Amino acid sequence: MLLRFILSLVFVCFIQNTCPAQENGGPPKKDQTIKSKRKLRKADKKKWKEDRAAKRAEEKKIKAHHKRIQTKEVRKRMKRSKGKSQAIRANKRESLIKRLFNKQGKRKTAKQHKERISKVKQ
Repeated sequence: MLLRFILSLVFVCFIQNTCPAQENGGPPKKDQTIKSKRKLRKADKKKWKEDRAAKRAEEKKIKAHHKRIQTKEVRKRMKRSKGKSQAIRANKRESLIKRLFNKQGKRKTAKQHKERISKVKQ
C-alpha cells in the first residue's frame, strides 16, 4: 500500500513537470533594444543639462539685478561681508593685518581718551 502511494506521488510529480509552463510559447519580447535605451538615456541627460543651465542662468540674472539696484557704498559693504562670511564658513581667521587694523579691535581706554582731550585743550 505504501509502495503504491509513493509510486503514484512520483508519477504525479513527473506529469506536472512535463506540462508547458507558458501558453504563448517563450519568454516575452523586449520592448526596447540596448541602442534605443542608450538613446533615451542620452536624450534625458541632454534635457537635464539644458534645464540645469537655464536654472543657473536665471539665478545669476536675479543676483545681478539685486547687485545693480544697490548703491556704491552698499556694494562695497556687501563685497567685504561676503569675504568675511566665506572665511568664517571655511573656519579660518581673518589675516593678521586685517585683525590689527580692524575698527572693532581698537577700543580706546579711558586714559588714552583723557590724554587726547588734554592735548586738544592746550
